[in-house]
Amino acid sequence: MDYFFTEEQQMIRDTAREIAEKKIVPVRAELDEKGEFPTEIMKTCAESDLFGLYIPEEYGGFGGGIYENVIAIEELSRACIGVSVSFAGSGLGAYPILLCGSEEQKKKYLPQIASGEKLAAFGLTEANAGSDAGGVQTTARLDGNEYVLNGTKQWITNGGEAGIYTVIAITDKNKGARGASCFIVEKCTQGFSFGKKENKMGIRASATRELVFEDCRIPKENIIGKEGIGFIVAMKTLDNSRPGIAAQGVGLAAGALDAAIDYARGRIQFGKPIISIQAVQHMLANMAVQTEAARALTYAASKYIDSGAKSISKESAFCKLFATDIAMQVTTDAVQVFGGYGYMKEYPVEKMMRDAKILQIYEGTNQIQRNVIGQALIKESAKKRR
Repeated sequence: MDYFFTEEQQMIRDTAREIAEKKIVPVRAELDEKGEFPTEIMKTCAESDLFGLYIPEEYGGFGGGIYENVIAIEELSRACIGVSVSFAGSGLGAYPILLCGSEEQKKKYLPQIASGEKLAAFGLTEANAGSDAGGVQTTARLDGNEYVLNGTKQWITNGGEAGIYTVIAITDKNKGARGASCFIVEKCTQGFSFGKKENKMGIRASATRELVFEDCRIPKENIIGKEGIGFIVAMKTLDNSRPGIAAQGVGLAAGALDAAIDYARGRIQFGKPIISIQAVQHMLANMAVQTEAARALTYAASKYIDSGAKSISKESAFCKLFATDIAMQVTTDAVQVFGGYGYMKEYPVEKMMRDAKILQIYEGTNQIQRNVIGQALIKESAKKRR
């Protein structure tokens, strides 16, 4: 379908697609097998000015929004979401600064992220704080002109590779979730280290590590906003970043669909290509409809958020939930179209199916997205009755 991209949006799509086809596809199997971070591809994205798509021009960015970022993420994800999440994860780490940071913080850090000079990462998840984000135990204590951080973050995308980290920590244990704050921590800070790179089922090219804080001292001006608004910052960040996860789902589904169609055209059974068999055509038709529906919802949600709407949690959850469930379904069906070959590592759909699962888990499980949507519906219903 034609979504009537502007000339600039077409340029973004074409640039990201070229990187996907020329830089990612030839090495994606090797990156996956070795669990190797796509450093050179990230440099190519930086040279192509993709990292600043959603960052205002005054901070060195393109001046676009979530929609422009989603277009790029989708195209990179057609080739490999292990690579695309390394790109998108930098945006996740940047959003707390972009949405809630001071002017000084924006001027200092956003140009470095927009240029791709430094990747960013977001530190929220812990061993006891996954879906229950209120379980954060990492602490930050003000000591003179510095905050002292102690604790461990788990499963952080771009961990060890990023140069700039936005981290949620508790500044007042007596206030529960309202005692959380958000901080900017630079990679080279004393007392800040990283755990081993996790050995994952999918998205193996991306770097997933623990962040370890041991009496890590940062300037007090590195707090984002003020004490006690950490979870507000985190929720705003996730509301703005989840369309990017949806875009990964759309791109992955589109890539799997393309692979399944190409294979079905060339695979001969009973004397004819299997794409001529009605049962296979029906599978491909369902995959195509599901992928296009996910794309339409993701684009619509992105535009809605970019419009400046005040309440966006439900719409953000809509697209993340639907597109990632579709990615899991479409990649599973792609393996089925390939038959026994689809189970072999020599063909791309085996990796695509493994990669797809994480989309239903990170940045809020799809069960959490249903909670968000359900709670929003309850609030909307209550307002209508007043």
